[in-house]
Amino acid sequence: MLKIEKITFGYSRRKPPVLTDISLSVEPGGVYGLLGRNGVGKSTLLYLIAGALTPNGGQVVFNGENTRRRLPSTMSEIFLVPEEFTLPSVTLNEFARANSRFYPRFSFEDLRRHVETFEISLSDNLGAISMGQKKKAYMCFALAANTSLLMMDEPTNGLDIPGKSAFRRFIASSMNDERAILISTHQVRDIDRLLDHVVIMENNSVLLDRSVSEITSRLAFMVTDSRRVVENALFAQPALGGNNVILPNPGGEETALNLESLFEFALSKTDLLNRQFTPEDEKEY
Repeated sequence: MLKIEKITFGYSRRKPPVLTDISLSVEPGGVYGLLGRNGVGKSTLLYLIAGALTPNGGQVVFNGENTRRRLPSTMSEIFLVPEEFTLPSVTLNEFARANSRFYPRFSFEDLRRHVETFEISLSDNLGAISMGQKKKAYMCFALAANTSLLMMDEPTNGLDIPGKSAFRRFIASSMNDERAILISTHQVRDIDRLLDHVVIMENNSVLLDRSVSEITSRLAFMVTDSRRVVENALFAQPALGGNNVILPNPGGEETALNLESLFEFALSKTDLLNRQFTPEDEKEY
């Protein structure tokens, strides 16, 4: 569906590039997490994918077309919910009536279902509600557009605890084999049970790009108070009830992914993490 090929981008020639030689691919039928601290280029990458920015080098190809061309057939299949946005002073229903025409598969039935999930109303005035409510409304519209690729930048910012819970239900109930959802965030706890694929960025580059099934088949995640286990772990950090640890998983028995621990492991011990995915006959000792 989406191929990002050796993308390099900078906002100014006088400053270091924001992204350097980034390559990724996104396939339909999965939820992708684009994780990284603030300022590593996650939002910039989303704007490049959407065709709102033009790369200095490389290209973004969506369904065989370069997104920089911004063809109507391409733009109608991509929706980006940015971290910050403004909405007009109209009701959500009026907004949907005016903008749904740009998305051939837009469904008002889906919109009503998503609105119920977030406990908001189609009659809400988008110019008069809080930022958290605006984000809920915009995400409802975005998902009802039924585009092949939906991107969300820091979607849980501004949401309260019930709102974050509703967001997880909202995403989980809306996936299908023809759609991909790409969520960019630094709040890893909000999406750890949603993801099928994890991409971690740091220092303008990609540290990890793996499916959750591959990660959990190679790594074991657990909480322990055993000093011996902690000392032999690939990574350990204090947690309630002991320590969150990551261990090699030679048996391939699946454990629940601890996304926060994986994120910290990737940032602190990148080479050690990636060696866990190298075939035994190719490892260097």
